[in-house]
Amino acid sequence: MKSYLAAALQMTSLPDLQKNLVQAEELIDLAVRRGAELVSLPENFSFLGEEKDKIAQAEEIAQQSEKFLKTMAQRFQVTIVGGGFPVPEDSGKVYNTALLVDPTGTEQARYKKVHLFDVNLPDGNTYQESSTVMAGTTLPPVYPSEHLGNIGLSVCYDVRFPELYRHLSYKGAEILFVPAAFTAYTGKDHWQVLLQARAIENTCYVIAPAQTGRHYAMRHSHGHAMIIDPWGVILADAGDRPGVAIAEIEPSRIEQVRRQMPSLLHRVFV
Repeated sequence: MKSYLAAALQMTSLPDLQKNLVQAEELIDLAVRRGAELVSLPENFSFLGEEKDKIAQAEEIAQQSEKFLKTMAQRFQVTIVGGGFPVPEDSGKVYNTALLVDPTGTEQARYKKVHLFDVNLPDGNTYQESSTVMAGTTLPPVYPSEHLGNIGLSVCYDVRFPELYRHLSYKGAEILFVPAAFTAYTGKDHWQVLLQARAIENTCYVIAPAQTGRHYAMRHSHGHAMIIDPWGVILADAGDRPGVAIAEIEPSRIEQVRRQMPSLLHRVFV
């Protein structure tokens, strides 16, 4: 593993597949021109609309999203994490799927989101992800990259379940991805502190691309795509508008923090 720049993109995705892919390509290009070698896209990067519309277009969204990620990785010669996007399955529902693609355009890791966002919020909004999404049944993978480090995948609501990230760190993860479309209501209180907690307790970098702004009538996202170091220091924050959070990932920083705070070695219940 070497030092390199990573980018967490921030988008305002819409119920329009082609517009979203154009926006994503522009931000990937921006990140690469700034030197990023590892680029990440938020949850719902290719489509963020009503559940019925997502299901109706799921086959096309899945095909176009996967093709897009592989094409972008190959064109720009970077590793890309995109997640999640809907991938149809036999029951008529979809899996909320994150994909990691290397610079040759080859898929190296795939994760189906296991924790689904079924929540009634105090602001009056109700979210029932399980109405259209099938929960994954396996823990996320860790992809061992010689140049970028050991990369662990997750998606959005997963961030509230620390046991998932403990599994990833136990499997050797050094960089944790949390692509998200966090609601504006929960994000203002919980987004940053949850990301910092996952970084601190696992002494890992956390890279969290995000959705921001209003996507359609009832959906508004918090923003603040972030990159956080293993001590919990926020290295980059994209604010509340579309853009890029970019920061250096340093293996020496991981080693330093794990030496100073060897909590992973002190675990009793593994």
